[in-house]
Amino acid sequence: MADYDVIVIGAGVGGLTAGSICARRGRRVLVLEQSDIIGGCCSTYERDGYHFDVGASIVEEIQPIEMAFETLGTTFQQEVDLIPCDPMMEFVLPGGERITYPVSVEGTGEVISRYSPEDGRNWLKFAEYFKGLTEIAMKGFFVNPASSLTDMARIMVKTPGLLKYASLFTKSYQDIVTKYFKSEEIQSTMSYQSLYVGLPPELTAGLYATIPYSEHEGIWYPRGGMIQIPAAFKRVGEKYGMEVRTDTLVKKVTVEGRRARGVVLDDGTEITSDLVISDINAKTLYLDMVGEEHLPWLARYGIKSYGYSKSVTMLYLGVDYEPPLAAHHGVVAYPLRHINDFWRNNVEKGVLPEQTIGLICWPTHEDPSLAPEGHHILSIIPECFYHLKGTDWDREKKPFIEKTIEDLSRNAVPGLADHVKFVDCATPLDFERRLLLPEGAIYDLQQDLASTIMFRPSARSRSIKGLYLAGNSTHPGGGVPLVVASGLICADLIEKYE
Repeated sequence: MADYDVIVIGAGVGGLTAGSICARRGRRVLVLEQSDIIGGCCSTYERDGYHFDVGASIVEEIQPIEMAFETLGTTFQQEVDLIPCDPMMEFVLPGGERITYPVSVEGTGEVISRYSPEDGRNWLKFAEYFKGLTEIAMKGFFVNPASSLTDMARIMVKTPGLLKYASLFTKSYQDIVTKYFKSEEIQSTMSYQSLYVGLPPELTAGLYATIPYSEHEGIWYPRGGMIQIPAAFKRVGEKYGMEVRTDTLVKKVTVEGRRARGVVLDDGTEITSDLVISDINAKTLYLDMVGEEHLPWLARYGIKSYGYSKSVTMLYLGVDYEPPLAAHHGVVAYPLRHINDFWRNNVEKGVLPEQTIGLICWPTHEDPSLAPEGHHILSIIPECFYHLKGTDWDREKKPFIEKTIEDLSRNAVPGLADHVKFVDCATPLDFERRLLLPEGAIYDLQQDLASTIMFRPSARSRSIKGLYLAGNSTHPGGGVPLVVASGLICADLIEKYE
């Protein structure tokens, strides 16, 4: 008899979702996490009285999370205290001008119309178009398996309205933005979001142009930090008997006759189970933990062909003043062409940019309890990359921190440099070391069109029986709601086939 019915590798949100649902359905589940805290990039840690989110900074498109908690016999709102974030976003343009969008679609249209009445009208058309896509996607596309043409056919039968949006797969993000918006200022507020996916507007699939709209469906911040989401899944799962072990590194997946039989830990301990769920990078899973010797030649070729996703650098700042910002999220925004140039001249060449492009997160705008009284937290996410030409992140970390703070002080966050009382930083190299993310890849695998939907590693392994995938590496991709959706898909596939 196996030690457990299900072993989950990794206590990220996807793994905890899948594990807790399997436990709810009566299976004996063990979750193994190499770190000392759960959640992966959706987590929170404390230093000197400041509570910083490791990576993920808000939650939006919460329907998959609501579905997961309903499957667990509770509700998202009952388990996590969600604080609505409104205004939605503040954009700081190169000349210092600021554009702030409320959550309200109509209110955003009014803001846009001040710059261009035509763009204001087109914004309403843009929002109506992508509202339809969002509603359809949440009913079928994001919460159902998409590992084959057969799966895609089932999704189309279930949600035929998706056919209306087929052209988004043949157009770029840039095509969509420039179709609807002509003002350079407004294009700037719509273009940065392509980098969420990890690609510039000219290389990002048009499907992702839904992002500038999707946040108008509502964004929330969990009181107490982003860790409250994985903590809720852990708490509910443990109620059904799920066991979670931290500081426990898995080195190998045991395979016999192309069937998963359990795992081997770093200390040599073997734990048996006929079902293994992976919530780690699929390349690490297949090439290192399973081993190429257990994979058919086509699977070996396929998994090696994937590129790693974007990486990030996070600056965690504790400050002794209220920063002059207007929203939980702010963007140092540049024109569309500048973002494309950043990709060609900096990312592809490994040269750090002179100017900061990126996201400014202000969690204490919603939850002051995260910092000592009178103090605030800022998490800065400047757009960065793993490979640096002629240097590395160990050498560049300190000067990069200083340059970024100075740069933001001149424009986006006036006075910042004079009020910083605590600084921490995680570079792509730090994410690789601490969270075992190869090349600091926060979404595991690239999210270009050739690595999405049925082209992403299957949630039910085609090569190893009893091996399932949740998390960023499988459909529907990276981001908190999407990895929760992957956990739902994974648990449902296990229920169907095992």
